[in-house]
Amino acid sequence: MASETPRKTLSSGDKEITSSDDNGGAQEPLLHEIHGPENYSVYAAILPFLFPALGGLLYGYDIGATSCATMSIQSPTLSGTSWYNLTFVEIGLFTSGSLYGALVGSVVAFNVADFLGRRRELIVAASLFLAGALITALAVGFPTVVIGRCVYGMGIGLAMHAAPIYISETAPTQIRGLLVSLKEFFIVLGMIVGFGVGSILIDMVSGWRYMYVACTPLAVIMGIGICWLPYSPRWLLLRAIQGKGNGQNLREAAILCLRRLRGPAIGDSAPLLVDEIMGELYYIGEEKEVTMREVFQGKCFKAVVIGAGLLLFQQITGQPSVLYYAASILQSAGFSTAHDATRVSILLALLKLIMTAAAVVVVDSLGRRPLLLGGVSGMVIALFLLGSYYLFLNDALTIAIVGLLLYVGCYQISFGPIGWLMISEVFPLRLRGRGLSIAILVNFGSNALVAFAFSPLKELLGAGMLFYIFFVIGLSSLVFIYYVVPETKGLTLEEIEAKCL
Repeated sequence: MASETPRKTLSSGDKEITSSDDNGGAQEPLLHEIHGPENYSVYAAILPFLFPALGGLLYGYDIGATSCATMSIQSPTLSGTSWYNLTFVEIGLFTSGSLYGALVGSVVAFNVADFLGRRRELIVAASLFLAGALITALAVGFPTVVIGRCVYGMGIGLAMHAAPIYISETAPTQIRGLLVSLKEFFIVLGMIVGFGVGSILIDMVSGWRYMYVACTPLAVIMGIGICWLPYSPRWLLLRAIQGKGNGQNLREAAILCLRRLRGPAIGDSAPLLVDEIMGELYYIGEEKEVTMREVFQGKCFKAVVIGAGLLLFQQITGQPSVLYYAASILQSAGFSTAHDATRVSILLALLKLIMTAAAVVVVDSLGRRPLLLGGVSGMVIALFLLGSYYLFLNDALTIAIVGLLLYVGCYQISFGPIGWLMISEVFPLRLRGRGLSIAILVNFGSNALVAFAFSPLKELLGAGMLFYIFFVIGLSSLVFIYYVVPETKGLTLEEIEAKCL
């Protein structure tokens, strides 16, 4: 006589949620139904996006401000220090210190993110932004500057991990793509603010210190704002079904959080929506805590391949290197002075901002895959043009400028926002904390690798061959996107796990 499949129950007030250890006997609450639009208030949806997105703005600000601070800190007359004569290695540590800190932050997130939760992780990130900026600005010696840069970078690592998770888990399905993609918009906006503040302060004595102090009010606003926000209801429900607290209390807390996130428009449907999410989590097996072995098996491994693969190709298709050559290309076009270079950087950032805004507007209607395939195809064409310019067409400056602008624009409608959006969507809830930390570690690690290998490869192969290598990698990324990356438009996070993995 066959034994009965064990079932788990969790009282939900209005009904009883049941699950089984295999899918055959489980409920399928919403996984095979067509969803109507979720009710939400626009005003209520703004702040749960805005405060986490400030982490992206602070990340972008660091990129823009540091490009100006690097010139300020080396100036004999304006650095305000006796140790302005920095070596090549010290300049590298100054500019990339936040990147190494972000790598550390990604490793920390892997171990503590699911325990802390998205909200508390963002509070820690805001605290690290504040501490890192102040340590850097008040440093009395160069080693302290590097420590400050690394502390700030740890904030970047945690914020880039927790912000997309929190936004994706709390946003209504029909605008989830818009809101998560807007985080990339905030990164680019932060770059513009950083360039702008840096260009204003660059002629001041110790101007580099003021550049970092200038971002501290934003870090304070982010921290206070996150403290005001509710917990992610999905994180609370995950803890409930995994037995990491009183199930009934966690369910009630999730209902209260959902009402705050959706506003008055949700009416009396919050308990029903919470129960539907809980039932789906049981159906797809979220009550089982993920193990390290399981990360590399089945749908968990597929999610890791999709997420880490997208962020890997985001970096190794040449994004940092193309921007490195932007100055020399535009100098050839007549922008030769330092002030011209700063203006050009701002103009490129504005182009990135406009193209990111275009992607944000259409991502929930057009979909993720069309933007990725179309945008990366444009990047591939741009890389071919840039490689051809440096190898065969040195007199055709127009080709180089077209290639540069095409690359920047196409990156910002594809890998830029969509990469971060997809990693916030494809990971199963119980793997989401660890999965995103793996993807972000791959992102920052490959960024560091490309930055490290760029100069030696440039000397060995030349700029033209280097861009042709990026061109081939870009073609490979198109194959990866076409065959591996799913379309997630219009699906709830639970449906993505059930149908796409």
